[in-house]
Amino acid sequence: MARLLPIQLATLRYRARRDPQLGLRLRLRELAANRVRFGYRRLTVLLRREGWPVNAKRIYRLYTEDGLAVRTKVRKKIARRTRVPAVKAVRPNEKWSMDFVAARLLDGRWFRVLTVVDQFTRECLLLLADSSLTGQKVALGLAQVIAERGTPLSITVDNGSEFYSRAMEAWAYQYGVQLAFIRPGKPVENSYIESFNGRLRDECLNVEVFFALSDVRDKLARWRDDYNQVRPHSALRDAPPAAFARSWQEMRSAAVARTARPAEGLPARALQGAPACEAETMTAFRPARVGSEGGAEKLLNDVPTSVLLEVVS
Repeated sequence: MARLLPIQLATLRYRARRDPQLGLRLRLRELAANRVRFGYRRLTVLLRREGWPVNAKRIYRLYTEDGLAVRTKVRKKIARRTRVPAVKAVRPNEKWSMDFVAARLLDGRWFRVLTVVDQFTRECLLLLADSSLTGQKVALGLAQVIAERGTPLSITVDNGSEFYSRAMEAWAYQYGVQLAFIRPGKPVENSYIESFNGRLRDECLNVEVFFALSDVRDKLARWRDDYNQVRPHSALRDAPPAAFARSWQEMRSAAVARTARPAEGLPARALQGAPACEAETMTAFRPARVGSEGGAEKLLNDVPTSVLLEVVS
């Protein structure tokens, strides 16, 4: 689409006020220019959020007439054996996935990005960029996320040397987290993070120019906020991950409130004993602290792993 001059754009906006069809087409062009890798379905969701009474068929017609179609590479489908579906997460903060993505600065230097997502809510939990990421840096970044969000039960990872290093092994034992390694050469077993990495590269790394690591961190932070708060996710019925997580939490709180009413006829001793038991269990958990040398300090003092898993869950 050719770039319009300011006077031409002002003229089109004036005409759009009188012609709704022209206004819709102009707004579609603006969204497609800002979201260069969005297809017509996601653009339809954004237009509906703004109040346009449109459907996907109408947007597809305007989308193709204006030449806004996104070029995609057609992949050849190969018949394979039946795959055994993996066990899916049933609540937030139960299973995470993490992996690395590499890209270059403007001067040709490489940098890596550690990506972490929640398998249930599809939220991006961490985008850690650096020139090199060792197992100790990965453990430190995960400790900061856990301090804000809590401890997951497992994290799905590949067989990279950073994930089976001594630093990560000590971190996993300390926090009671299971590192679920996929089979070598089977990235499809970590499909959540592979799909997210594709969106990250397609919508951010391939369309932005990075001048320094500070510029990389700033742009990744803005993209992560947009991904969690604004971007429609097809697996969540076109809702952003953060909005989906809030709605699930509200539904869970309402369900707990309905079932947490004390039953009539129970002894008062039985009702008074439950909070004391929970308080005794919760004292086993203390928030994470990060040491001055960058390593994660000891979280528990002689507390079994089963107790930690019970508290987190």
